[in-house]
Amino acid sequence: MKNLHQLDRRDFMKSAAIFSSASFGLSSVPDVSMATFSIADDRPNVIGPRDGFSPHIGTLLSMMTWMRTTILRPVAKMTTEELDYIHDEKSNSIGAMLLHLAATERFYQIHTFNGKKWGDWPEQDKKRFDVAMSLGDEARKAIKGNNLDYYLSTLNEVRENTMNEFKKRDDKWLLAVDEAWYWGPTNNYCKWFHVCEHESNHNGQIKWIKGRLPGAKSGND
Repeated sequence: MKNLHQLDRRDFMKSAAIFSSASFGLSSVPDVSMATFSIADDRPNVIGPRDGFSPHIGTLLSMMTWMRTTILRPVAKMTTEELDYIHDEKSNSIGAMLLHLAATERFYQIHTFNGKKWGDWPEQDKKRFDVAMSLGDEARKAIKGNNLDYYLSTLNEVRENTMNEFKKRDDKWLLAVDEAWYWGPTNNYCKWFHVCEHESNHNGQIKWIKGRLPGAKSGND
């Protein structure tokens, strides 16, 4: 598993960062008028604004919600043994990857909502999520024996916090640029879109592992 901040993502992140030219937390960003957006539509397959959120934040949340549904569909009804299955010495279990998604979102919460430098985590969050964030050998040894409800409840807990914090913020916050970020100038929109596309990446891995479970039948997920 590559580190989340490797520079092979640099070009993509730079292109996404053009949503704003403002410096992070200091300069202004263009005003975003509600008149330029359609009325909020909360149906799951309609990407766009959501009730209770600023237009861009609601649209981002609609994408994150859609992706989360896609992630959870292939793991429905999985047993603990299936969630713990490790295909080879370089693979991660499906359970570990689900916890990794929760860890990633939690750390981006601390960074973007609380203004902490990346890696400057409260002790309780490091204890709970560091292993899942890193994956690899330690995760293969430590993350096992949990049923599906454990992973789902952790993902839901973290997502509820994201939604609550999104409600407190507006599009100006979302478009504000962090000039010192690892990839180069990057706004909060790009950081949180990365949380979404990161789940897409692991969605493919989860489906690959699921197709290689003992007794798995070939099919399309």
